Parts: sequence; structure tokens; C-alpha cells
Amino acid sequence: MADKKILFVAFAIEDETQRDLFKGQSLHPRTPYEFIDMSVKQAYAKDWQERVRARIKRSDGVIILVSENSLLSSGQKWEIECAKEERKQILGIWAYSDDRTNIVGVNTKVWSDTNISNFIDGL
Repeated sequence: MADKKILFVAFAIEDETQRDLFKGQSLHPRTPYEFIDMSVKQAYAKDWQERVRARIKRSDGVIILVSENSLLSSGQKWEIECAKEERKQILGIWAYSDDRTNIVGVNTKVWSDTNISNFIDGL
């Protein structure tokens, strides 16, 4: 594998545990990908959109953890639109095995090393 890719991970705050699992999985020595997580750990009370846009601009791509919570998350919706405006490559990953929520305009796939690796390798 070449250099680490910088990824912004967009997720609904209700899915923070899944984001933590996603990030933790990438640290396993057998995982065929590495990335630097640029997702927001805490919501910014002031100027959060400017800070998030700066992080998205610095990212090689954006992974969206998709769940039914995504449909009501105004922050995640804004992050997705920002990623599109910044012309970043986007991959949706279903956050849960029993939730197949769709977000219009987001290509969403099953959470697997292969799907994630293929996306990262293509950046």
C-alpha cells in the first residue's frame, strides 16, 4: 500500500459508536487499508461549517456511514453536500447490517474490507 489516504467520515451523532468501530477496524494489522480520520469528534458551537469544509478540502475522499439516523441529521446532510461541492469522491457504507437506508445521490455499499479498500485504493 502506498501513502495513507486522508478520509473524512461523515456520520450522524447517533451513530458515533459505529464511527468508532469503523476507525478501530482500520487499525487492525490484517486490514488492507489505512486512513487518517478527519471526522469531527465534537460538534463545533461556532464556525463549525468553516472548520468542517476545511477538513473536507484536505481529505482525499469522504466515507458516509449511512443509517436511518442519517435522514434526520442536518449536520451529516450538510457534510454530504459540502463534499459534493468540493468534488470529493464519496462512498456510503451502511452502518448496520440490518439497515439499508438510502441517501439520494450516494452510492452505498455493504461494510466490508473489500468495498472500503477498493474505494481508498481508487482515490
